[in-house]
Amino acid sequence: MKYPVFCGPFMDYRYFIINKPHDMVSQFISSHNVRLLGELAFDFPEGTHAIGRLDNLSEGLLILTTNKKVTRLLFQGKQPHERTYLVRVKGHVSEETLQRLKIGVPICITESVEYITTPCRVEIVERPAGLFDHPRELPNNAPHTWLLITLTEGKFHQVRKMVAAVHHRCQRLIRVSIEDILLGDLQPGEVKELPEEEFFALLKIDDYKD
Repeated sequence: MKYPVFCGPFMDYRYFIINKPHDMVSQFISSHNVRLLGELAFDFPEGTHAIGRLDNLSEGLLILTTNKKVTRLLFQGKQPHERTYLVRVKGHVSEETLQRLKIGVPICITESVEYITTPCRVEIVERPAGLFDHPRELPNNAPHTWLLITLTEGKFHQVRKMVAAVHHRCQRLIRVSIEDILLGDLQPGEVKELPEEEFFALLKIDDYKD
């Protein structure tokens, strides 16, 4: 059943988090032949859209809502908001490379513009127990490193470009949190709805009614 869309000050907005599967774009409509959010086994209300995208190869936490103010509140507010990614890269990452990622590395944001990433948190971690499978993940005996990277900015393909800048190819990228909203044990394609007050409290946004 589709939910009605109301206009005016008494609109009831809805808020969802999903575990976006690999090989799905963060959109409901596309002119290309790609897997879309509408293919998930959930009847989203009219007007639902994604907040901050993950590319089709990336997985994990994605926010969906009918509230158009969330993008501005989350990405254009005075306080930057943290996003954390679990990343598998090819090869073994050295301590020196880890420090370079933490301090900032040059990436291209357009063909002619180079950008130095802002300082961020990066640590080497083990593959989490019970992590959901990837359809084409390489075997564990192939040389690799798992990283946990926390950013407060989101340039186009930033995480992939950052690890490439230190000569490590990204093999898997999973967003695991946005502030205190956690991916948790959501499986690929699963959807969870959050109450408005809880949603904004977890994002540490308190002026959402202004």
